[in-house]
Amino acid sequence: MTRIAPARLLALAALLPLATSALAQQKIEQQMSYEQFKASGLDKLSAGELANLNAWLEGKLEVETAKAVEGARQESGDDRRGLTERESRDPVAAAITGGFTGFGKGRQYTLDNGQVWQQIDEASLSAKLDNPKVRITPSLLGGAWYLAVDGYNTRAKVQRVK
Repeated sequence: MTRIAPARLLALAALLPLATSALAQQKIEQQMSYEQFKASGLDKLSAGELANLNAWLEGKLEVETAKAVEGARQESGDDRRGLTERESRDPVAAAITGGFTGFGKGRQYTLDNGQVWQQIDEASLSAKLDNPKVRITPSLLGGAWYLAVDGYNTRAKVQRVK
């Protein structure tokens, strides 16, 4: 198997979101031929059901793209998100390793990608979950990062410690 140089791998990872965003903007009925659309039974869906399917696919594509970019960064060893001022502002999609007992100021969350984030605000959430999927997103104005657990609306402000 041919090994790809880390710089080339990062360049490919940077282009991946651009390529997938074009697909995400197309509805499923535009991505399939009419025959494929009909053969899959999608022609039987109402307009609302089809809109829900398209929204779900767009979200799934976004998460999978983030995972691919994250995998490329990990392989290259150049993932500095949350540690420096000039890091990538791409969201982090991962899972908390082990048990999650909710949000609380000062708590640390270790992710399955090796990153460790610490909560720095007063957000609270009571939950007992094993290995929950999470998404860490940057604030719009920069500097701050927010952790959200799949299935919950509460977000906690976090900073990366490792």
